[in-house]
Amino acid sequence: MQWDRLLKIRTSGRDDSGSDQYRYPYEPTPYNVLERLANSELIGKSNVLLDYGCGKGRVDFYMSYQTRCRSIGIEYNDRIFAAVMENQQMAVSGRKTEFYQTNAETYPVPTEVDRCFFFNPFSVEILEKALARILDSYYEEPREMLLFFYYPSDEYVAYLMSRDELMFSDEIDCRDLFEGDNPRERILIFEVV
Repeated sequence: MQWDRLLKIRTSGRDDSGSDQYRYPYEPTPYNVLERLANSELIGKSNVLLDYGCGKGRVDFYMSYQTRCRSIGIEYNDRIFAAVMENQQMAVSGRKTEFYQTNAETYPVPTEVDRCFFFNPFSVEILEKALARILDSYYEEPREMLLFFYYPSDEYVAYLMSRDELMFSDEIDCRDLFEGDNPRERILIFEVV
């Protein structure tokens, strides 16, 4: 992994430990997808990105490095959390990142967070509770708030489209980055309204 070496982190490989019907396996977001997101100019140095199910921190370290944003990652799995903390010690952008071992359902979203990233970290049941925390934060401190959903399932899309507090804003097409023309290879962008 060229980017892993440049960023001085180790994030590759899938990890199924601790996954169940509600919490899905760790699988890092491909770097070419993150490059697309960084180049969208929707995240910049004045933004604070919250990465749900951050795993070993690839999204956080990469986006902080490329866009100069501040990044917060949350991860519930203690073994994977130990890996992200190890990465933070060596990472080029480690000082612009912070990580918490916690559940998405109970994590109180800081009012400075204005960007959230999801790569199918958990079930719609948990997403619903995480979204309630995002909305609590938004209502406490109204601001432009964008939510990014990479590789969304049909279940996620149906749920997100049904929420009155969310407005579909745009999508970043990533199908050309992979073989097979998979319609899930995209980042859906929603704005909290």
